[in-house]
Amino acid sequence: MNVVDSSAWLEYFEDGPNAGFFAPAIENQKNLIVPSICLYEVFKIILRQKGKKEALEKTAAMRQAKVADLNSSLSLQAASVSLKYKLPMADSIVLATAQLHGAKVWTMDSDFKGLPDVKFIAKK
Repeated sequence: MNVVDSSAWLEYFEDGPNAGFFAPAIENQKNLIVPSICLYEVFKIILRQKGKKEALEKTAAMRQAKVADLNSSLSLQAASVSLKYKLPMADSIVLATAQLHGAKVWTMDSDFKGLPDVKFIAKK
């Protein structure tokens, strides 16, 4: 199973230099989990940069995979993860979602660098 962080989704959608690194995880939708916080972050950034139509199209593509909604137990797990790894809220929700599903996190976010079960590549 795979969880793709917002930074990776944006890289993929923009066909950036690291898009190919993330393509296997994103294109394997049956093994892809999308934390609802990633929908929020990706929608917000694309809405600001390119408008509502494009933001809706991109998040619709994300929603083709299994979306993991933030609930009370995931919130508590994310708080524990945040303290353990000193992660910001959104990152801790992403990592807790991955842990809950036994998934790897794919990202360019340096907050995740060196953490277990993380596929990290530096932004180019």
